[in-house]
Amino acid sequence: MNDPGPPGLTVTGLTVRYRAVTALHQVTLRVRPGEVLALAGPNGSGKSSFVRAVVGLAPVAEGQIEFGGRPLETLSLEERARTIAWMPQEEPVGDNIPIREYVLYGRYPHSPRFAPVRDSDRAIADRVLAELGFTDRAEVGVQELSGGERQRVRLGRVLVQETPVLLLDEPTAHLDMGHQLDILERVRRLAHAEGRAVVAALHDLNLAARYADRVVVLHRGRIVADGLPSSVLSPALLRDVWGVVADLRTDPRTGLPYLIPRLPGAELRLSAAPPFRRVHVIGGGGSATPLLRALTSEGHRVTLGVVSLFDSDAETAKELDVPAVAEVPFAPLSEESRAKNRDLLAEAEVVVVAPFPVGPGNLPVLDDVLEVAGRVPTYLVETPSTIARDFTGGSGASRLAALRRKSRVVADARELVRALAVSAPAGDAETHHS
Repeated sequence: MNDPGPPGLTVTGLTVRYRAVTALHQVTLRVRPGEVLALAGPNGSGKSSFVRAVVGLAPVAEGQIEFGGRPLETLSLEERARTIAWMPQEEPVGDNIPIREYVLYGRYPHSPRFAPVRDSDRAIADRVLAELGFTDRAEVGVQELSGGERQRVRLGRVLVQETPVLLLDEPTAHLDMGHQLDILERVRRLAHAEGRAVVAALHDLNLAARYADRVVVLHRGRIVADGLPSSVLSPALLRDVWGVVADLRTDPRTGLPYLIPRLPGAELRLSAAPPFRRVHVIGGGGSATPLLRALTSEGHRVTLGVVSLFDSDAETAKELDVPAVAEVPFAPLSEESRAKNRDLLAEAEVVVVAPFPVGPGNLPVLDDVLEVAGRVPTYLVETPSTIARDFTGGSGASRLAALRRKSRVVADARELVRALAVSAPAGDAETHHS
């Protein structure tokens, strides 16, 4: 007789009701062995209800749930525990037991009742703990862990259960970015290498696109999209389901799609807006990020002045495809970088100076801005902390004071966008380039 292999998950016509409220309506999908399916959708869309129904914890009003052709209701509790491993969003840790003992709970479905823990079970638990980085802390109590560490330990308990089907409800909750990527990469490798069928409920569509083989989107309890990430992710989907306006990009390294949400507040756009302009922004230390997002959202052609590599402004510019002059961190301003910045200043129709930290290394940038401020419309974004961010003993403050006399002062990105939309200061684009 042929081995049927590990079971996948088949859900047909699933409807879940909580009294008068229908949380899921006629949901049908199949997850094959070796497939990672990301279940996405806004809060209240039915993701957690789906996961809880599949493990038998939500009231199924209609429909069928099967594992390898076997209906859920025909499986004993022990068979369910050997078939499905469930990682909930939240879980009380109870007593302050050691991490290793907590992870070993996942081996109970495979052990005879009342039997002591076997060496083989300990070996599986120790291997998983090593993979998750807890080898040296295996005896630490679970109550002594941070929220993110507890989430990783919960995943460890799920992995040692060694089931053919994994149900993960927001597995990246409480995790920093590095551990989010690590956890999802680990789950994907496990699914592909060992033929596990994985359903992961995720909020982040970009993470879903990067790590899932397939994305299913729920909205108000119904499936509204189901397919490959490249076919499912779209600005229209994000607008219709999440109410968010976004741009669709493609990662040149992986070919995978990702969405960049625009700034909220369509009131920034005015129907009488003048033509888009070439805007050069001087920033650093994260001060330019809200300006870059607002200006690119409005359609202006934006460039960024000298910033350090890996500065948050530099990362934002990369994300938005904004050309930037990047300098080595903590190094003096090079002549090459200064020349590039001067070229961008010369091409600009508008110059915007963010409230960036002024130090001896970037004082020449302010000098170059002062040279063009009399000829090119210049906006100085000034906050109460602007002068306090002078680390030059007063030289930066004096230059900013001189720049203030040649510029229009605005308080933030919103005011800047409105100023560009409703006014054309003397010496604007046509005058400057005539």
